[in-house]
Amino acid sequence: MAEEIAPEELEIADELIAERRTERPGETPEDMTPWQRPITGFIDLLNDWAGKLLCLLMVPLIGVVVFEVISRNAFGIMASYGWDDTARALGLGPTLFAYDISRMIAGVLFMGAAGYGLMRGVHIRADFLYRNWTEKTQATVDAFLYMAFFIPSMIFFTIIAAQYWELAYRTGETAFDSPWEPLLWPARLAMPVGGLLLTLQGIPELFRAFHKMGKERERRFVQALPFYILALIWLTMAVFIPEATPGGGWFTDIMSVRPSLSKPTIGLIMLAAMIFVIFIGFPISFTLIFLAFVFGIWGSNFKLTTLLMTLNTNSTMLNDQLMAVPLFILMGIVMEAAGLMERLFTSIQMIMARVRGSLYIAVLIVSTIFAAATGIVGASVTLLGIMAGATMNRSGYNVQLAAGTITAGGTLGILIPPSIMLIVMGPVLEVSTLDLFRGAFIPGAVLATLYLLYTLGRCWLNPELGPVLSEEAQPKTSDFYGAEIALISMGVLTICRVFGLGLAGAFGGLLPFGGLIILGCVMVLTYRAYRHLNVLRIALPITVLFHTYMVAANWGDGLPWVSLVLLAFIVLLAALAMPIYRSDADTRFKFSELWDEFFAGLMPPTILISFALGSILLGFATPAEAAAMGAFGAILLSLIYRKFTFSGFFDNLIKSLEITVLIMFLVAASNFFGAEFSSLGTPKMMTEMLLGLDMSPYLILILVMSLIFLLGWPLEWVPIVLIVVPVLLPTVEKLELHGLDRYDLMVWFGILVAVNLQTAWLSPPVALSAYFLKGVVPNWDLKDIYLGMMQFMVIQLIGLILILIFPQIVLWLPNQVFGQ
Repeated sequence: MAEEIAPEELEIADELIAERRTERPGETPEDMTPWQRPITGFIDLLNDWAGKLLCLLMVPLIGVVVFEVISRNAFGIMASYGWDDTARALGLGPTLFAYDISRMIAGVLFMGAAGYGLMRGVHIRADFLYRNWTEKTQATVDAFLYMAFFIPSMIFFTIIAAQYWELAYRTGETAFDSPWEPLLWPARLAMPVGGLLLTLQGIPELFRAFHKMGKERERRFVQALPFYILALIWLTMAVFIPEATPGGGWFTDIMSVRPSLSKPTIGLIMLAAMIFVIFIGFPISFTLIFLAFVFGIWGSNFKLTTLLMTLNTNSTMLNDQLMAVPLFILMGIVMEAAGLMERLFTSIQMIMARVRGSLYIAVLIVSTIFAAATGIVGASVTLLGIMAGATMNRSGYNVQLAAGTITAGGTLGILIPPSIMLIVMGPVLEVSTLDLFRGAFIPGAVLATLYLLYTLGRCWLNPELGPVLSEEAQPKTSDFYGAEIALISMGVLTICRVFGLGLAGAFGGLLPFGGLIILGCVMVLTYRAYRHLNVLRIALPITVLFHTYMVAANWGDGLPWVSLVLLAFIVLLAALAMPIYRSDADTRFKFSELWDEFFAGLMPPTILISFALGSILLGFATPAEAAAMGAFGAILLSLIYRKFTFSGFFDNLIKSLEITVLIMFLVAASNFFGAEFSSLGTPKMMTEMLLGLDMSPYLILILVMSLIFLLGWPLEWVPIVLIVVPVLLPTVEKLELHGLDRYDLMVWFGILVAVNLQTAWLSPPVALSAYFLKGVVPNWDLKDIYLGMMQFMVIQLIGLILILIFPQIVLWLPNQVFGQ
């Protein structure tokens, strides 16, 4: 591993990638042993080219899915009006190929680029202990573990994957879970090829460890290399061709000897070994693969172990839910690169200029919107720090409250859909990702609201914490600024309501695409009212009558008090807007130019996120399809804003590929490890032991959540969700909590875990979000940042307790969607 990287040097998309290399691919230290340099450089460049070529696959991946979504939904709309033949003549309709091609491309992406990921340093390690060692000790441990763990396990992986591919090629195996039934061997070829590239990349990593440990230690390792290579060749032959290997029969006999220990006990040893090796600091993915091989062969047999490895890797590659991971990551990175969030923050800051604590409001609004665009905490915290930190300093804002607002707002990306963590968690819990998204929606809104109420409440009690911006910093407005705010709010509410009615099919009986046409007409009329006072005077009473009619028409459909509150709010806004009817309004009233900037910043990302997220929550598109549409929309926005360049877009693809490899390869490795662990029967034994204790099921759940919270300090969310949660899952499934069935229990538990890990992100001293903020606002003391974070950690705990006591906060929306 390279020397410890200062958090402030991390890129804003890299809270998971603390090891990313800074040197160019193929670049080697001049004092590296001469014969090692060309080997290191060649393999680095080989994997670099592999990564650069593979990242381009995201373009056809987006294209295939976008074509499927548009074609399928257009056909459905036209067919509902009896235009089936016209739709078919235009070539519209569901495709046979899109589902299979898209998931195969997504699988090839992370599997083929695994070696590139290692070359770039993106495979994470839990360096809680590792980073405290000297560089020579780190390098020595790395070299030993590469030789003992990585290279043997990756050789085995490559050979077994090649056999698995060869079987598919020879038999002409096809996908059984799709009507198209394509051949599987082209996509499955990524397994042995990716394994080979990953194995080769282990050689440069070993040589880099040799270089960093010093010449004396390197000499001893180099002297042992010939013996190591011979032993490795013999071991490989003894495993795969024992009949042609001297001593192969003896080795086979040893492998066939069953241990005296029970299988569950072996699983416990496996779990302890995993924790020990992970905390040593070796990359987690490779640790899991090696331990799954060793303990799987020890506790079961070689054949079962290899079968579990190939099946779990293949299922990860072809998992259509996980296909959303690279696409949502790309969507967020492209939006960030286009500068949409900076423009939105500036406009909200100007609009709220006369409000106490306006910058806190701006930070929380932007962070909530950005959370719906990307689940990358580092990106959110860093971007918010850059946008708000200096302005808050100049405006005399309290450092602790400002730091807490930025870091807490940044962590919302873990929870608010479309969260990458929830996408990964869905298959682990065996629940629909859609339901996790629906379940997270209200908790995310509750937490964002609690943040807002806390900051505004503190500013109301103590105005010095968030003073009103100076007169010079405030924008020019008309004499009726209150009327401006009321009218803009009413217009936005009306457009949102018409949009909701369109989604619900209220205008479907009029004509094809009736909802979109009526929404477009309403937006045109709203724009005309925005530009012309006389049109605005006519539109205001019509708008009030429209909302009154909607309340009356839907009175018996449930939640009448919500309708009354909304109507009362509309009437209040109309009362505030009455100055536009004054005789002098023609000269004293006009909409400030800041509203133009506000909508220019707000509308593009809001529309993009609303369509992507709304289509998921309402069941119109799968998460993967919505992710592709979101990524496509983000690219279009970058073109419209003239921020698109081919070199910049290629950099976005590379960043997305790196984070995708990090997550998806660990998903595959943990699935293999988890399958071996479960086959040993240890989870069942642990469940029976815990349930046998004389403890309340709620107390057991609190102990489980406490463990996850503590592990959130040294570990990222990826290993917790993929390794720790599956171990605890059998116990949670047996708990009788709130009378929930298994499915609802898993959805509720998943959101509890997400909020819990979000809380751990705000828990000093390990919370990396503090270091991201410190890196972009260096004049803020780390102590003040910690104290600010801890205030919001308490709010998080309050939210977690509310969700724990009232599970319907999570389950209400998923059950409403299905009419339960």
